[in-house]
Amino acid sequence: MCGITGWISFDRDLRTERDTVDAMTETMACRGPDDRGTWIAGPAALGHRRLAVIDLPGGRQPMTARTDRGEVVLVYSGEAYNYTELRDELAARGHRFTTASDTEVVLRGYLEWGEGVAERLNGMYAFAVWDAPRRRLVLIRDRMGVKPLYCYETPDGVLFGSEPKAILANPLARRSVGPDGLRELFVNVRTPGRAVWDGMREVEPGTVVTVDRSGPRRRVYWRLETRPHPDGRAATVRRVRSLLDDIVRRQLVADVPRCVLLSGGLDSSALTALAARRLAASGERVRSFSVDFAGRTENFVADELRPTPDSPYAHDVARSAGTRHRDIVIDPHALAAPELRARVIRARDVPTGLGDLDTSLHLLFQAVREHSTVALSGESADEVFGGYRQFFDEEARTARTFPWLVRHDRDFGSGTTVLRREVLDALDLPSFTRDSYDTAVAAIEHLDGEGESERRMRVMSHLHLTRFVRMLLDRKDRASMAVGLEVRVPFCDHRLVEYVYNAPWALKSFDGREKSLLREATADVLPTSVYERVKSPYPATQDPKYAVELQEQGKELLARRGHPVFQLVDPGRLSAAVHHTAPQTTPAARSGLEHALDLALWFDIYAPAVRLG
Repeated sequence: MCGITGWISFDRDLRTERDTVDAMTETMACRGPDDRGTWIAGPAALGHRRLAVIDLPGGRQPMTARTDRGEVVLVYSGEAYNYTELRDELAARGHRFTTASDTEVVLRGYLEWGEGVAERLNGMYAFAVWDAPRRRLVLIRDRMGVKPLYCYETPDGVLFGSEPKAILANPLARRSVGPDGLRELFVNVRTPGRAVWDGMREVEPGTVVTVDRSGPRRRVYWRLETRPHPDGRAATVRRVRSLLDDIVRRQLVADVPRCVLLSGGLDSSALTALAARRLAASGERVRSFSVDFAGRTENFVADELRPTPDSPYAHDVARSAGTRHRDIVIDPHALAAPELRARVIRARDVPTGLGDLDTSLHLLFQAVREHSTVALSGESADEVFGGYRQFFDEEARTARTFPWLVRHDRDFGSGTTVLRREVLDALDLPSFTRDSYDTAVAAIEHLDGEGESERRMRVMSHLHLTRFVRMLLDRKDRASMAVGLEVRVPFCDHRLVEYVYNAPWALKSFDGREKSLLREATADVLPTSVYERVKSPYPATQDPKYAVELQEQGKELLARRGHPVFQLVDPGRLSAAVHHTAPQTTPAARSGLEHALDLALWFDIYAPAVRLG
């Protein structure tokens, strides 16, 4: 895993800027608590914080290879799950290795294939190569965007980092947010390549960015393509299971303690059972962890979104698979603590407005990290296999907007009701959303002769896999790396994504339920209770003390009328949100208040200069 950063300045010698490079590197100490390193020579400076997972003594970075023409230097974050095969191939081509790390395989792969190494990697990764002989920087990001990577052009080069905070630590980067950045904050849509901060760009998934004296150039090496699906139901189920077995086998490789995150839902239960079966062959029991709130299971109240509590199902899986299981039980009072909410915003670099969904995730990962360094997660299965309710919602299927917004606005509200009217008018969020949707749909390829219903479902799948999932992956990465935990996402293996994406919707829902292919492919390892369970989202607290604490914080914020957050937040709307947040209120009712509190903390921590025009 790890955090990377760097500065390329073609007009200066960066050896005089070591303090700045060190400051950029140290912003990511949480991502890499085990080691740090910097490399500076002439126009290039690279920084690295390491979370040691494979070859603990041998994988130090920045890693350098000497060639006849000069040095090639790598800083790398992530894991290449096929590194042993690539290592054998490179050794056969004459490369000699001095470590057992996947980092050295990536570096040697660049020496052999140049930027073409990207197409050969299977994994989650974001890395930078300073190619001194060619005086160029090469930035590469994995296909699905599991690992983050940002860049910021300067007059004579570029800044880059795993997170915006690394770039913002450089005086050349402005802490300002304009209209486009604010739109990204206030609409539940991710625009490819766009970052919230002015002048900053996200290196898009499946992309290589090369920077030399003439500026940056971009090449897409992978995109989600439309192809015919030749297999019938039985063959498709077999292929899905074969892929999952191989993916789990690869992603269990580590030289540190591993575990699985188990919610009791279909996705995490399938991974837990497959991991347990794999490790049992070598006499090892897998660890599993679940999140729960104090008193939630005993006092659970079903609603439309969450018909059942998670714990009984997680325990069924743990017993069935024979895991070493532990429930992480969270005190609801702790979820509202301002210092915890501030840690979440520092991890994300922006206000999220997700309230206890984010703070509880942070506490879960923090507790898991005390026992394991690597965790497997069921993240992204809903996007790959069609698990969300909107896939079965006719309004969401046919609306001229992102389908999750239809469900989100119906279930949670828009989350923008506390904003000032002039802010909403200036940003014109409906037009922004409509234009973003039209742009996204225009990029989708369809097969000749594809019927209207199948076209709609292909659009649904494509939007979830190229827009929605990236928001969730970013949330997962930031929350886990903030506590030095590496979370792997087997369902993001590009081979599985490509294969299932092109399966017709009739195959993905052959039994009339969500995620039919995944359920059938893993039926033999699932307890009956999980096999038959209806999907339930990540849990939210139902404890009234949480809402009461939010109310108190809202009242305190209203008393600070000079706070810069009121550039965006309307005091009257905030007051209404405070008084409508009753102890038994729902997550939908308290979303506006949570949004305002997060915005206020963001101003306190980052002091952004915001512009509406």
